[in-house]
Amino acid sequence: MNALQRWWWARRHGAGEWAPLFGPAPAGEWVSLDLETTGLDPRRDAILSLAAVPVRGGQVKLGERFETYVHPGRGFDIDSIRHHRITPAEVADAPQLRDVLPRFLRWLGPRTLLGHHLAFDLAMLERPMRTVFGFPLPNRTAELGQAWLDHRRLADPHAHVDLSLDAIAAGLGLPVLARHTALGDASTVALAWLALQRHGRGG
Repeated sequence: MNALQRWWWARRHGAGEWAPLFGPAPAGEWVSLDLETTGLDPRRDAILSLAAVPVRGGQVKLGERFETYVHPGRGFDIDSIRHHRITPAEVADAPQLRDVLPRFLRWLGPRTLLGHHLAFDLAMLERPMRTVFGFPLPNRTAELGQAWLDHRRLADPHAHVDLSLDAIAAGLGLPVLARHTALGDASTVALAWLALQRHGRGG
């Protein structure tokens, strides 16, 4: 959501309980967000898990994380299970997304969202956000892939840049933590963001 869109949504919805979402983002703080889903189509697929990890003061605040399974409200196939290793039994008693979202927004506040291919996560959240609250997530965003691309192109403007999370982590000398889990990917993105900040990249 750009500044003009944020202003327009704030005029319509920036009152009451959710007013803090439309306020200024705290400087020097990000929340690394990742979702695991039943597939890659925001129109048809559902969220299975959500994890968000604060990044502040040069540290990944893992102890302050928000993490939950989400009941998808539908079945999912073996290909999905192979990818994220979440079984139907693990989400059978999980809360519905409509119950997760209010808790998540109260926890998140106006902090800037950070992610890798964050546009996909926001697309997965947009329809349920509009259904429950009447507006999409208004938070400012930061994209790890763009920061990595800028970093690599600064050294070589014509370089081919691999934007996969594994390649970014390897290029920064970082471990990949529990790949294809929401918490593992959110934590890896957070560590990569801090590493890029030390190189003078990132917001």
